[in-house]
Amino acid sequence: MGKIKVSNQTEVSEFVLLGLSDNPRLQLILFVTFLFIYIATMVGNLGMILLINIEPRLHTPMYLFLSSLSFVDSSYSSSVTPRMLANLLDEKKAISFNGCAAQFFFFGSFVGIECFLLAMMAYDRYVAICYPLLYSVIMSDRICLSLVVVAFLGGFSNAAVHTGMTFKLSFFGSNLINHFYCDTPPLLKLSCSDTRTNGIIIMIFSSFIVIGCVLMVLISYLFILVTILRMHSAEGRSKAFSTCASHLIAVTIFFGTIVFMYSRPTSSYSMQQDKVVSVFYTVVIPMLNPLIYSLKNKDVKHALKKILQRHMPSSLLNNHSIMHKRLPS
Repeated sequence: MGKIKVSNQTEVSEFVLLGLSDNPRLQLILFVTFLFIYIATMVGNLGMILLINIEPRLHTPMYLFLSSLSFVDSSYSSSVTPRMLANLLDEKKAISFNGCAAQFFFFGSFVGIECFLLAMMAYDRYVAICYPLLYSVIMSDRICLSLVVVAFLGGFSNAAVHTGMTFKLSFFGSNLINHFYCDTPPLLKLSCSDTRTNGIIIMIFSSFIVIGCVLMVLISYLFILVTILRMHSAEGRSKAFSTCASHLIAVTIFFGTIVFMYSRPTSSYSMQQDKVVSVFYTVVIPMLNPLIYSLKNKDVKHALKKILQRHMPSSLLNNHSIMHKRLPS
């Protein structure tokens, strides 16, 4: 595992990602596990995007947001997982300075975009349940597309600030990043510059986005809850709760992990603890979202069943029919 030998006058030109373990046997197990998870993530999210685009029944604001969320999940997983998989098999585990900055920027961008999208999806559910007659007017295609664009602009702008603040610092001496990807805390610990102002500014930006999005989600669901409790029909209440269930689960998992990871002073970070949490945050959550929305959403399950029936080879259907006739009654 190489470390660049530099003098006080030579700045680091690449970093070494120490990863999760230096045990070769464990690295192989982790490689197989994370490869399976990454494949499932890409198949689930890209499949969700394809399903939403080809099924007219899903051409609604809610599924426009869900399609965007699936794109973001596959993107931020791809900004970290392929490099992590390569490093599990590579002895050097090096990443160039510019490569580290690029990974830092794109990962931060897509995480920020996901924050905004989840908040906007909560607002969408609020309008759908509290103002059903005005839903098509308030959440028109133009407004929804504008909200998605704002989410992307907000995410990329925030990440640009983070990246600029972090990579303008001086990095001399050690280039060993005690993590499996380029993240803020280990990079700040590695820098030779005074990072106090840097950490405060990054914390303010991150907290503003996370707290703002969480407040939007909480306020939306407070109004939703009040509206549901006022419904006289038990079936109506059940349908409303069912509509929100998938989003609530996704929001709880995502923001719960975000708050734990980043809403603390830099000095209180435990790198070993955070690496374990980061695995869930960067690798597992992007795989879970399509599962949550497909298992908990009747429209998605119906559309998937319809597509499978439409494209299933007729020979399979005939064989299924023949086998069914041969079964004893």
